[in-house]
Amino acid sequence: MSTQAERSYRWLFWCLALLGLTADQASKYSVFAWLDDGREGKTHEVIAGAFELQAQFARGGESERRPRVNNGALWGLGSGYNALFAGISLGAAAAIVLWSCRRRAAQEGLLCVALGLILAGTLGNFYDRVVFEGVRDFLHWKYLFDFPVFNFADCCLVCGAGLLLLQAFYGQPDAEDQPAQAQPAAEPLSPKEQVPELTQ
Repeated sequence: MSTQAERSYRWLFWCLALLGLTADQASKYSVFAWLDDGREGKTHEVIAGAFELQAQFARGGESERRPRVNNGALWGLGSGYNALFAGISLGAAAAIVLWSCRRRAAQEGLLCVALGLILAGTLGNFYDRVVFEGVRDFLHWKYLFDFPVFNFADCCLVCGAGLLLLQAFYGQPDAEDQPAQAQPAAEPLSPKEQVPELTQ
């Protein structure tokens, strides 16, 4: 078997997963600390009229202040089911790790990149759901379309899912998925094997 066929990109999968998770948590903690004004939070416009950073806070008790979180899914759907979404995230993370352990998956660079980004996003939001009982969102795109506030983990998930679709449509198919080669045409019969024509 050739060296090319045995090449493994599993290291790329784990590097992207760890880097993405670190970047997600670092961005959340730093932005929320930076925009903490001691009250309900504030926004910082990055691109005028198009893109801003947004941090909101809520009081959890008499003096406790916590980041205001989304305990549902995209657009706040399923709000109040944080534990359910945390369980789904944990199951998805386990499935992605198992998928990456397959030898065929480890040999495909694009697939490893996609799975690494998806795992990073899944773990980033899972951490938030466990520690903060919801996801900390702070990125707000509002040019042409007022998009729901999101975070770096969501970006990893979307990019990873997009790459996974590209890999599914344009990646190399598995050997068992390739069409079987056509059988060679049968050789013509010899004159002795041919059925004699009936004469009238």
